[in-house]
Amino acid sequence: MEQFDDISYVVTDGIATVTIERPDVYNAFTRNTVLELNAAARTAEADDGVYAVVLTGAGAGFCSGADTTEMPDWDDQSPEEYGAFLWVIQQFVWNLRTMATPSIAAVNGPAIGAGCDFALACDLRVVGEDGVMREGFVNIGLVPGDGGAWLLPRLVGESKAREYLLTGRDITPEDAVDIGLAVERAADALDAAGDLAAEIRDKPATAVRHTNRLIDPQQSFPEYCRNAAEYQWDCVVDAEHREAVAAFNEGRPPNFERAYEN
Repeated sequence: MEQFDDISYVVTDGIATVTIERPDVYNAFTRNTVLELNAAARTAEADDGVYAVVLTGAGAGFCSGADTTEMPDWDDQSPEEYGAFLWVIQQFVWNLRTMATPSIAAVNGPAIGAGCDFALACDLRVVGEDGVMREGFVNIGLVPGDGGAWLLPRLVGESKAREYLLTGRDITPEDAVDIGLAVERAADALDAAGDLAAEIRDKPATAVRHTNRLIDPQQSFPEYCRNAAEYQWDCVVDAEHREAVAAFNEGRPPNFERAYEN
């Protein structure tokens, strides 16, 4: 297992929990943090023994965005150098978006700026009592460079997204549930996200991963149909599909004969 400095990566019973471990700064990230997050995402996606990923932050925060004390002096940098810095962050959002393995953000505390984008890039979100999300770039004279202005309209609709993006207002835990951005509001976001991850884990894995791939608003319906036919065949010949059907017909829980490595 790869060792990290700014994050932890723990697999328990088929669920990988990725935790940003910088609680003293509400899990604000440095370039190294994001490089490690990218490595963790790739590790989870490549591991057939990982059936769901939970992303969270240590302590009282989810992720408060970039650690401004670690930023270079951009006056001395070129546009290309700035673009390279930003691409590392965008790559983590891209990795979350394109993973077949389902990802869940356990938003246990403030998710601000790029930290909000990390939560938006996950497939599902659970928010804690203090799980405020904020696309606050406009408040400091920036644009959502990490994906927020692309992600948020697709999750909550263009009009509501413009409200949050153009004002920099907080998305409260109550609002997140009301507008369908979060699955639920929970006293303990990590516990609730773990329960949701376990529910997904216990479904036939090939069907889960292929279903996650099919949920793509960018593809046309003909593309969807072609992909669905290919993926459905993979499921039809999969042993877990056969076991799930047999269990349904026999009125019992399925036994997928998995050996989880912790």
